[in-house]
Amino acid sequence: MTLIYVWDLSKQSTMVVPYKNQSQGKKEQVAEMFNSISPKYDFLNHLLSGGIDIIWRKKAINLLKNKGIKSLLDIATGTGDFAIEALKIQPEKIIGVDISQGMLDFGIEKIKKLGLQDKINLQLGDSEKLPFSDQSFDAITVSFGVRNYENLEKGLSDMLRVLKPGGYCLILEFSNPRKFPMKQLYTFYSKFILPLLGKLISKDPAAYTYLPESVQAFPDGQNFLDIFQQVGYQNTQWIPMTGGICSIYLGQKSK
Repeated sequence: MTLIYVWDLSKQSTMVVPYKNQSQGKKEQVAEMFNSISPKYDFLNHLLSGGIDIIWRKKAINLLKNKGIKSLLDIATGTGDFAIEALKIQPEKIIGVDISQGMLDFGIEKIKKLGLQDKINLQLGDSEKLPFSDQSFDAITVSFGVRNYENLEKGLSDMLRVLKPGGYCLILEFSNPRKFPMKQLYTFYSKFILPLLGKLISKDPAAYTYLPESVQAFPDGQNFLDIFQQVGYQNTQWIPMTGGICSIYLGQKSK
């Protein structure tokens, strides 16, 4: 199975989907893909990043410290790693949503083993049509999920809807390094090493080919900030990490 690019004239952008031979939309394909790789996801995530993804999450969550966050929504929560990390800012409640039941099943089991059921609740949910009332959360986090949105602007807008006035949106996402030698190293790794290891371990050859292709197609850096601001977020920040392999984006809803 290989990738297919779908040209969306209304958005003037390229949509990357995991499976070429399926007629389903991106949202359904992404859910299927994560259901497929969920048994090996945590292991592969830490292996393929050399464990540095743990450091990225810690640095991202630190940006929400001392901001009075009581209620937090973690979108594309997967197996719950970012939601668990968010406990460090001591919110009163954390809700995690994801479109993959397979990922959620592993996350729920992980949270039970850690004894965190009373602090973190994981549930099935669509990031572009969140099942929550307006102005429900003090903060929203998304870790490596926004590039999987079928409609990025729609997803960011619905996140803004459920944020309380003055609330924060924190996004951690892969990006494309732009400087030597990280650009060349990352290109080689993403084209050859990552797909090979992903295929051997996850048994889904499309998943870890989709990952670098989706990163390449994603409007990262200043391009993402432009979209972030157009949707309505204010006081936006872009913080490149590890030579530009990953980026943190932070925005705020007007008070």
